[in-house]
This record gives sequence, structure tokens and C-alpha cells, in this order.
Amino acid sequence: MGRMTRRVFAAAALSALAMTGDGASAAPRRPGGGPRASGEARGAAGGAVTDEMRGVWLATVANRDWPSRTGLSAAEQRAELIALLDATVRRRLNTVIFQVRPAADALWPSPYEPWSQVLTGTQGGDPGWDPLGTAVAEAHARGLELHAWFNPLRVATHADLTRLTPTHPARRNPGWVVTYAGKLYYNPGLPEVRTFVRTAMLDAVEKYPVDAVHFDDYFYPYPVPGHSFDDDAAYDAHGGDFTNRADWRRDNIDRLVHGMATGIREVRPGTRFGISPFGVWRNAETDPRGSDTKALQTYDDLYADTRKWVRQNWVDYICPQLYWHIGFAAADYATLVPWWAKTARGTGTRLYFGEALYKAGDPAQPAAWQDPAELSRHLTLASRYPEAGGHVFFAAEEVVADPYGALARVIADHYQ
Repeated sequence: MGRMTRRVFAAAALSALAMTGDGASAAPRRPGGGPRASGEARGAAGGAVTDEMRGVWLATVANRDWPSRTGLSAAEQRAELIALLDATVRRRLNTVIFQVRPAADALWPSPYEPWSQVLTGTQGGDPGWDPLGTAVAEAHARGLELHAWFNPLRVATHADLTRLTPTHPARRNPGWVVTYAGKLYYNPGLPEVRTFVRTAMLDAVEKYPVDAVHFDDYFYPYPVPGHSFDDDAAYDAHGGDFTNRADWRRDNIDRLVHGMATGIREVRPGTRFGISPFGVWRNAETDPRGSDTKALQTYDDLYADTRKWVRQNWVDYICPQLYWHIGFAAADYATLVPWWAKTARGTGTRLYFGEALYKAGDPAQPAAWQDPAELSRHLTLASRYPEAGGHVFFAAEEVVADPYGALARVIADHYQ
């Protein structure tokens, strides 16, 4: 299967933002137990000894970062994974955010969902080893934290239920699924869906000593012109006293997030919960509490009230994806960093920033991204704000290759 960049599989997000030449892709703290800064408990085996988040996203959807292709032997898959962990240490990073549930499937032996097809090429095909269990053990042996990254609602990047393995929960419960813009999603408006996905994800937390659970930016799907998310029946059945569907949808996502936070505390106390949302909550022209931006809004377009989760401390950390350069008119990195710092101030929720390493040197990106120092300037700017606790880079393939030297510049300027 061909490689898929973040920009490709988030195309809906890219087109939704006001375009000015820069393709734009684009917690309440977990009840009980204070947040632990990333890296505090690691370092003995080579990982960077610091309480600063220095993370990398390791994406598996469509074989983006790992495995390099489907059908590799267990030994080859394991060797590639180990090489990525070793590269993380060499780059002086301390945290790997490993995508273990890319699309209602699993990279561990789950009793609830099938093995991911990214391993063998066939959904449900046993790879002959345990990728998540190995990743946790090998990351910890190297002084790295391992955050288990789940996409909670995506079922498939196609629209054909019959292509799923016959035992897939979505095929057994087709009423749980909504087809939207050529893809399949679980409907978060159904209480039974929220219960199921929570149970399926918590299975990994119960089995493995992961340092954190991580959700990405996908809640209700990114808006695609000409398409609507058909949840009429669910709204009729469960809308209750809500006077509009948008508030009901936000409540569904609130329930999903808060329920997961509570479940993590019950299953493995001390494991943290973090979310990496799209970087704009609301624009100031929509809400005076919003940022001075003109972009897609998680509150209105994805029905994810990310500011609420921070202010009410449902999550241990928030890592907004600020995939834009300094000076970008629609969503300026230099505008969003202080907005998020103010939002997190006094909450107890740790604040990290998602960085678009994949854009560095890309000829399709504006001039700012042709300068290898752009990302280093991001870290310099963020360091002015005490709430800023570190950065996470997208993604592992670029961390390893660093073809334009952008990460090398970050390391030289900030990680010595």
C-alpha cells in the first residue's frame, strides 16, 4: 500500500480552512490523580532526561510510518519498530505516541476488534506477535514513554461494510455505522457505541502499562461540502431536551471523553489521558473567547469542545495541532500559542504543541516552510510561555529521515 501523508488523510480538514497558500490541516484533567510530566520517570536507558515533552507521532493508518508495507514477517515488523524507537532516542526525544487503533481495529490481541490490516494486509489476520506489548516493553527499556494512540470513531477509510471482516462489530451492528463522504464512522450519538468503543480501548489499558492514552483530532468527521452526517434516528431517540443538534452532538463527544477519562482511572490509576485536537477551538469573530483566526472550528465543525476539556480538567494534557507557520494569516502559530497558554493557565492540564515536521521543505508549502529554522523558531516562541510543556512532531518517518534538517536544527537549538 502506498504511503499516505498527514495532508492526504486529513484532506477534509485542509480544505475547510480559509486558504492563503498554506495547506492547513488542519484536558478537563482526568478525574483523580495529578498529571505527571512526560519524561519524569524515564531516561535511565537513553531517553532524554527532562520533564519537557519531546514526542513523536508514530502513525500506522495506511502504513503511514509503520510497518513500511503490509505482509512483512513478524521479525521484519519488529525490526522496523525497534529501529524507529532507536531513532527516537538518537533524536533526543522522550515519548512515542503509537497509533494502536487506526480504524476500529487493533495492534494487540483484542477480544473486541480484529487485528489491523496494516500488519498482514488482511483485516483479522494474526501477525504472529504482539506489536503493542513489544512497543511498551522496548520503549521503556530505552527510557521512552509509550502513549497508546486511539482513533475512537473511524471504522474504515472506505464506504463498503462488506469489505470488513465478517466478525467485525460494525458488520454485526450496521445500525451503529454512518457512511459519510466515502468513509465509515461509528455514530457517537448512540450510547451503545460510546460504551463499546470505550470498552474496546480500555482493553489495551488493562493489559499493558502504557504511560498515557491518546486521542487524535477526529471526533465527528471533518466537514466535506455536499455531505451530511445522517444521525436523524439517533437524534430522535436520544436528543432528549436538547433544542438543537449541535449541542447534542457536543454532549455526545463530552460523554465519550469524560467516560474514557473515568475508565482509565478505574482500570489503571496513574495512566494519563491526552488529546491532540485541531488547533482552533473557535474564531474570535464567532466567540469573543476564541482566537484571532479565520479557520475551521473544533467546537462548531467537529462538535468537540476542546476548551471545556482543558478548563474543567478532564484530560491530563492537551496537544493542539498547530500545523501552521509563524505569520500565516488564517491561523498564525504566533497567535495560537498565547491563546492556548491562556486557556491552560491555572487548570492543571499540561499543554504541548503539535508540530508539522512533515511540512518542512515540502515544495508545495509556502516559503516559510522552506527555511529549516521555521520549527526551531516555534520552540523559541513557545518557550516564552510557562504553560508550554513541550512539543510533539508529526511524524515518525520524518523524524528518522529529516531530509531538510529541520529537526536537526531543533535539536541543536533546543535539545542539547
